[in-house]
Amino acid sequence: MTAAVNRLNAKLFNSTITSRNTSGKERWLGYLLGPSGALLLNAVMATYLNVYYTDVLNLTTVWGGAFLAVFPIVSKIIDAATNVLMGYIIDRTRTRQGKARPWLLLSAPLLLVSGILLFLVPNGSQTAQVIWVMLSYNFFYSVAYTIYNMSHNLMVPLSTRNTGQRGQLAVFTQISTIMMSGIIVALIFPMLIMPAIGVDKRQWLTVMCVLSALAFPLTLMEYYFTKERVTQESADDPRERKIPYKLQLKAVFTDRYMLIILSYFLIYTLGVSLKNLSLVYYCNYVLGTYNDGITQTMVSVIGGIPMGIGIFAVWPLAKRFGKRNVTLAGFILYAVGSAICWAVPASMPVVLAGQFIKNIGGLPCAYVFMALFADTLDHMEWKCTFRCDGIAMSIYSIIAVAVVGICTGIFNGLLAGAGYVAPTAAAFTQNAAVRGVITFSFVGFEVFTGLVLVVLLIFLTVEKTVEKKQAEIHARLKAECEARGEAWVEPDVRAEQEQQALREESERSFRTELKERSEARHLDYDAELAAHEKAVAAAEAKRQQKQNAAHEKEAAKVEKLTQKKAARLAKLSPAQKEKREAREARRAQKAQAQWEAESRKAAAYRRQMVASVAAANEKEA
Repeated sequence: MTAAVNRLNAKLFNSTITSRNTSGKERWLGYLLGPSGALLLNAVMATYLNVYYTDVLNLTTVWGGAFLAVFPIVSKIIDAATNVLMGYIIDRTRTRQGKARPWLLLSAPLLLVSGILLFLVPNGSQTAQVIWVMLSYNFFYSVAYTIYNMSHNLMVPLSTRNTGQRGQLAVFTQISTIMMSGIIVALIFPMLIMPAIGVDKRQWLTVMCVLSALAFPLTLMEYYFTKERVTQESADDPRERKIPYKLQLKAVFTDRYMLIILSYFLIYTLGVSLKNLSLVYYCNYVLGTYNDGITQTMVSVIGGIPMGIGIFAVWPLAKRFGKRNVTLAGFILYAVGSAICWAVPASMPVVLAGQFIKNIGGLPCAYVFMALFADTLDHMEWKCTFRCDGIAMSIYSIIAVAVVGICTGIFNGLLAGAGYVAPTAAAFTQNAAVRGVITFSFVGFEVFTGLVLVVLLIFLTVEKTVEKKQAEIHARLKAECEARGEAWVEPDVRAEQEQQALREESERSFRTELKERSEARHLDYDAELAAHEKAVAAAEAKRQQKQNAAHEKEAAKVEKLTQKKAARLAKLSPAQKEKREAREARRAQKAQAQWEAESRKAAAYRRQMVASVAAANEKEA
């Protein structure tokens, strides 16, 4: 392990991101384009892998229909165990590259190999096929995608404490999921690829080899164009407190906000998983005909248009009204849209209208969830004095994978019980019971999940005080550093110093190489060096100019908002101003009282946690 860590400290593995604040290059390459390969591969699996098993391999009848009902659930139990292990490992990873990013690097080749093996099922006996399916499925989901997904999902929370920048990164990550993966899986696949490959096993393999190969370089791109700024804050802490796993679990399962957000994710994932599983079947047997190339495309295009519009609308709304409030309002529309579809499930115009409304409601959840999750992780650090990124993300991932397995097993069991028949050249229809199962799974169940989520989100108020908590965390880290007799250096300044040291080391190496090259080629070393120094100075001036322009743009934005607020206040009458000020004073008084009560409660909890950590470390010593 030590040798591996030392190798990761090599310059070859350094992130290309060196800025203190998140940059455009980081957003576009690290959070949008980079994740698109693995997310696309997983999106295709989520929508079509079950179709491959039921329609291409014809495994619906294995063990009397029990195999496809039981196998996904058992596999997800294994997957859940590996997620717990991965969370444990990430929390204990200490490298110059961070604690989550190094695992992105490892996941790249694993995704390539496992993605291909899933579809390289032998043509031998059914028993051999069943064994291959079980092994390849668990290699992809329990190993390769677990490693990727755990580290990928932690990149937004660990990127920065700046809530605005963190929100932008969360939006870019969701754009990658929705716009890139969604366009290909929801539009190109049903319109062009599925009608072309049908139930031809060889063509399925070809398509999946291409997608698996695409994931490899893009995952490497995500690794090189991301950065863990939050991890850097305590990177030089010599104490290296070891937080017992049981204590981390206690912290997660006794925190109100974390329990709410995990319950929220569980309920949302139940609805989405059942909908995704039944999408192809719904379009083939209820709304349209088998692989007609039109029905699923129409549902995806009309229903998915809001996802494209939402890129520009969601974050401004979330900044103005709050992430929680916008998400809560969205789920009201989400339930209404699903109810419209459920009322007339075989009518294309009605279903398209309902899907459009539902996806408008789903916009806030799709784009800002990871920002809310990151706020909750910061809240827990404030409350406990230690971070629980790995264990919290392992529970998050367990929910994601376990729910998919459970829903797959239930859906396949219901299909088999209702009498589902694999398509043949002579038969592309299902009986009424099968169509009823498919309809409820696609449009009925999310009516209930949407309403439950509205109620649940009322109690998720973590973002109201997250900035105060971040300020206290920062002050605490500074005080602890000074108590050790060390000079406090701001994390972003320390990062810049490290980068400056690397630049100086690189410059020394370059000059040595330049001198050797000049002597070997009989060049004028002083002239070559002068040209190099001129180029370096120009590059530095350009970098400084770009940085100054960014600062000026941010200052102008703040000034514009201040002026707009002043203009609105100027329009108010004295009575309106007095009423407004009184209302704001009452709100501030109430918020302060809530903050003081929460702080007192957290202080007692914090003392208990600090004592427990100290006792555990003393016992181990």
